[in-house]
Amino acid sequence: MTRKLLLYIILPFTLIGCIEEDEFTNTPRGNFEALWSIMDEHYCFFPEAEEEFGLDWNAVYEKYRPIVNETESEALLFDVLGDMIAELRDGHVNLSSIYGTKFYWDWKLDYPKNFSDSIQRNYLGHDFRITNGIKYTALPDSIGYVYVESFASGFSADNLSVMLMNLKHTKGIVLDIRDNGGGMLTAAERLASHFTKEKIHCGYIQHKTGKGHYDLSQPERLYLEASKGAIWLRPVVVLTNRGVYSAANYFVMMMRELPHVAIMGDRTGGGSGMPLNSTLPNGWSVRFSACPILDAQGNHTEFGIEPDVKVDITSEDWNNGRDTMIEEAKKLIFDYYDKISGKE
Repeated sequence: MTRKLLLYIILPFTLIGCIEEDEFTNTPRGNFEALWSIMDEHYCFFPEAEEEFGLDWNAVYEKYRPIVNETESEALLFDVLGDMIAELRDGHVNLSSIYGTKFYWDWKLDYPKNFSDSIQRNYLGHDFRITNGIKYTALPDSIGYVYVESFASGFSADNLSVMLMNLKHTKGIVLDIRDNGGGMLTAAERLASHFTKEKIHCGYIQHKTGKGHYDLSQPERLYLEASKGAIWLRPVVVLTNRGVYSAANYFVMMMRELPHVAIMGDRTGGGSGMPLNSTLPNGWSVRFSACPILDAQGNHTEFGIEPDVKVDITSEDWNNGRDTMIEEAKKLIFDYYDKISGKE
């Protein structure tokens, strides 16, 4: 398992921020112009979207402007504006009103599910423990299994230290974050801090400095500090699928840089921009990515992180109630011990 670097950020994923906008009229056309302009001036991933899938934001304007002119109701306008921001293909971008919330979901729909809570129960059994939403147990073959469903709740160092102490007799941990859609970055950082014994430069953050698509500050360094609680330095295999997004994506970015950690499974969903909020003239709320975060090598992970070891759950295993990823993760830990003991 190779050593890289870690990501550290002290801001919560639910960062609250707002921006002041120019005056627009509360008409269908005025709200359209306001939304398009907010994104045009403050959204942070236009260069990456252009490179990744050929986004032309000016062409999006020309596509939706005539449609807006023909809208006959607020509900229809909401759908049209929601479709417009979906052109960004960013799960952090959403529009909210009395008609609901419009998200872009296709970032994960075209990928295998690669997770079943029914199959997972075959591994958790009936005697698993729960600490602040984290489920964990020791599998029969002396491998720890930890499932982190969300980073929406905070973890204390004491909670996590007790969990690691309860798993101290195991050879390694399968740390499963599949279908973890994110939450608070502080929670992701807190958990990652229990897997390093030293302060590490982990990445960079940028901020918008102007209205242009390329107007971004110089990258500012970010750091991760080791927890003052229990530290785990035995093998860890982090399981991922396309449902891993936002704060969970940052967690993968952190964990993949540690020498005793491997990332296994499918590409993550991405979502590496810190979000801000703004409001349209009619009161509708728009949320969008505003501050890019890069890894220690200066690379974006907005569109996902590839695993170190690519594994999908096979159809045969799925039908037999067996999790291919968990089994392969266990094998990787056993192979590590065989290697250091000279059995290879």
